[in-house]
Amino acid sequence: RVCSILPVHPKTPNLLSYLTISTSFKMTSTVDNKSKIDCSKVYVKKSTFSNDDTGDFDGAFSVENIKEGTLIERGVVRRLPDGFDGNTCPYIFTWSEERPNKIWGMASGCAPFYNTCKEGTSNTKMTRDFKNDTFEIHAARDIEKDEELLHTYISLGWRTCFKELNDIVYADEAEEKKN
Repeated sequence: RVCSILPVHPKTPNLLSYLTISTSFKMTSTVDNKSKIDCSKVYVKKSTFSNDDTGDFDGAFSVENIKEGTLIERGVVRRLPDGFDGNTCPYIFTWSEERPNKIWGMASGCAPFYNTCKEGTSNTKMTRDFKNDTFEIHAARDIEKDEELLHTYISLGWRTCFKELNDIVYADEAEEKKN
């Protein structure tokens, strides 16, 4: 099967409109070490966090039960042109260890649909290879079939486009500080 995913939102800056952003990839039933992109253990549907207050948005989910440490997905990242400001666009990835970040990328597969959570509570861990522009996502713990896949965005605490999201994720800690 061949899939095409367009992780674009109507409010995304015009720069993205002329970039090739759809990624076609072969989905396999087992992890194939020859394929650069494999998200066969993942599907996308409406997120369990989507509600009347947040509006509708999608999330990534497990196709099957996955054991801790198992490779869930691997893919490639295409770097965006110099000067692109990822602080204004939540649909792209921080793609360097440099701070402030100046390198941004668009990820293949289902990775753009993994929602975030508080550090230490995610069920996945993304490993980024900045040199080769690739990533792997592994299970941080055992994951049940149809469970939403979450990882903590490395830029959650400082990207301006994540300020509201960061406030939501850490709302309980802010409330504890008040009391």
